[in-house]
Amino acid sequence: MSIANPQLQQYDFLADMQSDAYFPPFLVAKGRQILIRLCEAIEAEPPPSLDALYPLTHAATEEFNRLAAEFERHDSEIETAARENIGGDFEVIAHAYGFDSADVEELIAPRDW
Repeated sequence: MSIANPQLQQYDFLADMQSDAYFPPFLVAKGRQILIRLCEAIEAEPPPSLDALYPLTHAATEEFNRLAAEFERHDSEIETAARENIGGDFEVIAHAYGFDSADVEELIAPRDW
């Protein structure tokens, strides 16, 4: 499945991390896939409310939590710039699907990075 939302079809997920050599490209690619799967999950079964969206974003955040360990094994980490980039992309996704009142901190509430 591919993303159907026209706002996100050409969106460059994790653009800041992609342009920073500190982040291994293959791990950034894994992060991009997490976000793409989130979009696909939202499109496959659109959440009827913001409360229904949060479990989807929390599951994606848990994937980033597991990915953080891989970053550390490769002398990198999900640090301030990465947190802002990831959180910002979660917010872009929420807004693109009509959840303009989504709280970015709640979108990524289970994060441990």
